[in-house]
Amino acid sequence: MTTMDVPVLVIGGGPAGLAGSILLSRLGIDHVLVERHPSTSPYPKAHLINPRTLEILRQAGVADDVYEIGGPPGEYRVRFQTSLGGDGPLDGRELFAIDGFGGGSLRASTERATPCPHTNLPQLRLEPVLRRHAEQHGHATVLFGHEFVRYDEDADGVTALVRDCRTGENFTVRAQYVIGADGGKTLAHQLGVTLEGPRSIARLVSNHISADLSDHVQGDALITLLMHPENPFKFVGLVPMGPSYGKGTDWARESEEWGVSFALRPEDSTTLTEDTVAPIIRQALRLPGLDLTVHRTSTWGVERVVADRFRYGRVFLVGDAAHRHVPTSGLGLNSAVQDVHNLAWKIAAVVRGQAGPDLLDTYEAERRPADVRNADWALFTFMNNANIDVGLGLSASASQEQNIAALAAYLSDTQAGATLRARGAEIIATQRTEYQALDIELGFSYESAAIVPDGTPRPPSDPLGLHYRATTRPGHRLPHAWLQHGTERMSTHDLTGVGDSFALITGRDGDTWRKAAATVTEELGVAITTACVGAADGYLDPTGEWGQVSDIADDGAVLVRPDNHVAWRIHDSVQDPVHELRKALSGILAR
Repeated sequence: MTTMDVPVLVIGGGPAGLAGSILLSRLGIDHVLVERHPSTSPYPKAHLINPRTLEILRQAGVADDVYEIGGPPGEYRVRFQTSLGGDGPLDGRELFAIDGFGGGSLRASTERATPCPHTNLPQLRLEPVLRRHAEQHGHATVLFGHEFVRYDEDADGVTALVRDCRTGENFTVRAQYVIGADGGKTLAHQLGVTLEGPRSIARLVSNHISADLSDHVQGDALITLLMHPENPFKFVGLVPMGPSYGKGTDWARESEEWGVSFALRPEDSTTLTEDTVAPIIRQALRLPGLDLTVHRTSTWGVERVVADRFRYGRVFLVGDAAHRHVPTSGLGLNSAVQDVHNLAWKIAAVVRGQAGPDLLDTYEAERRPADVRNADWALFTFMNNANIDVGLGLSASASQEQNIAALAAYLSDTQAGATLRARGAEIIATQRTEYQALDIELGFSYESAAIVPDGTPRPPSDPLGLHYRATTRPGHRLPHAWLQHGTERMSTHDLTGVGDSFALITGRDGDTWRKAAATVTEELGVAITTACVGAADGYLDPTGEWGQVSDIADDGAVLVRPDNHVAWRIHDSVQDPVHELRKALSGILAR
């Protein structure tokens, strides 16, 4: 039997596995990726890509290709309507609209916080981009149509049995470490993974359709939510997938394909298929003559579960194998990419002998709390959707006739109607915790042995998750600021390169830190990029953005990990900078 011998085996070719493959390749780590399906997913699935994930894809050299085919950043709203069409008194009426995901009134604050604003790209279009990048790297062997069967672990590594789904032939992969990104389909059963949290929260139906809706949707609508008392479903969600031929001039209106989803009522045991769902979609949209093609229909249960452990010996769980979220807030796919970003540089450092194996324990210590936070927030915003009904005057316990009367009153051109709409706007606006949660997307922090605390308290955070506060406190994401280095304009995030270097950012009097970094690099064999911001021969802070958030003196320093999280911070000068830097970096790397 043939055996492939590599440092890392990646199981699963979804966003987590493919992103992990790209990151490992950029770090120079040979690996094999196996995915049992012959191609990437044909289902729309997730669609919102948030700034933190796009920062990671930017570091991996992928973000430009994602933006090329994704929705235009800065133009997103979430719109609530009764329907797209119809000629009844309640049909085609706008109920409420709110800026979301960096759009409209949120654009300026988002652009201050990140070099990578949100974009909208369904997973079925994202995955081919990731696969193309994964396959073009020489360090990766990407095998779609190959199924992981089982594995055995010993003191030195893992031996996995893999089956070629086309030929039925088996071979083995010998690896030091395994990244489990198979969505919990196979590996979790062998490991005996325990998933904690509520299941069967709701039943959703997701549909991938082709239809011309250009005359019925608004161009800035990232999500259109249809709520009509006569609909058989509580809501219908409509998400554009964009024009297949490129951005076009109106990304949403020129979209030829759409994701259409709706929640089944608890008492509804309907089983829908591609053949039976088309008339239901037409009815829900109030477009009885709509020419549409249904490509895929899937019914799935909403759950909020997190694995009790993310590490099993030499196996690390990422993405849906470790946590599954309700879809609100769009945190599932983004959390998955952030998992592998946290893990890849650590595996690379251990494989290269730059770090001790205990560094790998910090993956679970850091990512599990972050993923629990995201899963809880998604569930919170899912449950908060009940306030939308309250704001519109609708009730699950009321009859259809009563809800029709309530919505008619809400929409009436009267003083009472204006009052109901004003009150409703305030109630429904609480759902901005889903659509405007920049602090949830960027404001998480890590605590582990790979972070050196500096004794400062955690800065206050917005309880509604809206307002992100940049900080260089150890454990937090490095604040983004635009710097000027010679003729190059660059983000502070660019200082770590492709994720293979630490960065030491100092003030204008940081020359002693520059020399210390050179000494420690030579001693430990770990790359450190030094940026003396404000020094005559260094990096300039032309807008003062870095000075506002750095929280260090001119002779202080911030040490940034390859994943752009702050690892260590010194506010001002120390007597022996070489000793302090060596001590900090050795501790971070478990040496």
